[in-house]
Amino acid sequence: MKVKNIEVWRMNLGNTRPYTIAFKTVDDVDSVFVKITLENGVYGLGAGNPSKQVVNESLEDTQATLSEENLEFLIGRDIREIHGILHEVMIRFPEFPAARAALDIALHDVFTKYLGVPLAQFLGRKFRTLETSVTIGIKDVKATLEEAQEYFDMGFRCLKVKTGRAVDEDIERIAKLKEVFANKVKIRLDANQGYDQAALLKFYESSKEWGIELIEQPIKADQVDVLKQLPHEIREMIALDESLKSPVDAFKLASEPIAGRIFNIKLMKSGGIFPAIQIANIARVAHIDLMWGCNDESAVSITAALHAALSFSNTRYIDLDGSLDLVQDAVEGGFRIDDGWMSTTEKPGLGVELI
Repeated sequence: MKVKNIEVWRMNLGNTRPYTIAFKTVDDVDSVFVKITLENGVYGLGAGNPSKQVVNESLEDTQATLSEENLEFLIGRDIREIHGILHEVMIRFPEFPAARAALDIALHDVFTKYLGVPLAQFLGRKFRTLETSVTIGIKDVKATLEEAQEYFDMGFRCLKVKTGRAVDEDIERIAKLKEVFANKVKIRLDANQGYDQAALLKFYESSKEWGIELIEQPIKADQVDVLKQLPHEIREMIALDESLKSPVDAFKLASEPIAGRIFNIKLMKSGGIFPAIQIANIARVAHIDLMWGCNDESAVSITAALHAALSFSNTRYIDLDGSLDLVQDAVEGGFRIDDGWMSTTEKPGLGVELI
């Protein structure tokens, strides 16, 4: 069954809850969508939304990479050659992971729709449901507690709190969260490279008794040697994000001494499901846990990440709240969420449909 047509468009999705992290403020969400249609009319959807500060790719780069001229090589290709096509996508667009992710996701969607099975079933589902965290940006103590209470009332029991701008303020915020919520919620931190080694050690020493699940990318992404020299007990709770963009990175980070015991895989960094699987398998053999994360994204790519997360036995965490605060989206369906627990539908492919 051959690829007949490919459509690409850009759409502003809005954002009902702007937030601040260590290196930027997110107040709007744009995405580039891809629709791949086969000869029999079956179509698959993909979406790309890069973080320029992390992968040095702008949304304009994503859209330009997905030009009609650049995608001509896919027209007439047999979708049953899926793995060869996915490899070719990696080779053709090495510098633009969000563009590759959009194509990769659409190809996985249309292929598993062609097969008539959910993507997670094709990948080898290990879980039926996983609990996601919801993200609280950098804000003062009062606003942090108010937002945490709002999420708690909505049924969420896992919070990811953005930190990294001022360690003393971070300590105060988390101390208050623990005081108010005690053991009613799980707390994760994401410093987005905002700490130096001294600040990280200060936070760790202050928070030992709080039962923090993990600390995500506390130190600059290129300071892997610094990460590898941290005390063992700190590295055991570090989730590597901006340092981890490719299977090559995964191999380096997993080599002893490991830089962190958790890999945060994002499809917009890795370039889609195909390379994400390679990263996940490196982690599996190195006894490293997986966290699957996201940017602010369409439900298309969030659902793709969820299908992948459900398919690896070493998945321990997901942070897939990136579509929950969108004003609008290009699709409906994909996943269900019940008190913070996410699951897929049993529809073929991703289970998303154009609105």
